[in-house]
Amino acid sequence: MIAVAVLALVSGGVAAVYFTPLLSVRAIEVNGAESVAEEQVIAELGVTLGERLVRVDAGAAAQRVATIPALASVRVQRVYPSTVKVTVTERVPVVFVDQSDGTHLLDSSAVDFAIAPPPPGLPRLVTESPGVGDGSTEVALAILDSMSPALRALVVEVRASSVSDVSLLLNDGRTVIWGDGSKAERKSAVALALLSQPGQIIDVSSPDLPTTK
Repeated sequence: MIAVAVLALVSGGVAAVYFTPLLSVRAIEVNGAESVAEEQVIAELGVTLGERLVRVDAGAAAQRVATIPALASVRVQRVYPSTVKVTVTERVPVVFVDQSDGTHLLDSSAVDFAIAPPPPGLPRLVTESPGVGDGSTEVALAILDSMSPALRALVVEVRASSVSDVSLLLNDGRTVIWGDGSKAERKSAVALALLSQPGQIIDVSSPDLPTTK
């Protein structure tokens, strides 16, 4: 009889969770959204207020929200008794690309995630096929990421004709011939040192034998 009573109590508890208003979704909390509207996140989430919290498939909901191009990562959690918590990380633009339909923003993984005006100071990327899987794009982004902040602040354009032929246009009109992605720290130091010298073209592709002209 005791076992039957316990089973009945457990069954009743399960039924309460699934078939009564107890533990239903009464709030949806979105964290980390700045450029992406919370309303868009909630719309893609596909969870409605009043839905049983235990029935919310957090993984499937996260996948739906992750279809928003500007989001790099999404986590959905059921927070009992009544909240669905969505935590997102937005993509950060590191370069922009001029296309026929507008200015495209790319993040550090070369993901083209938005057509929008570039933030001030964002360098332009010029390469034949910008985007994920393009070797020239990936090398150019790696070079930007590895160079010293002082030099990067001067760069207005990165031009990558190939993985071994990358050059930088600086905000004073001078060009730095960078070459491939090797020895980035050394190339940055040499390029900065040579900025005090005359010449419009600074070649640090061989940083131990740099030239200016």
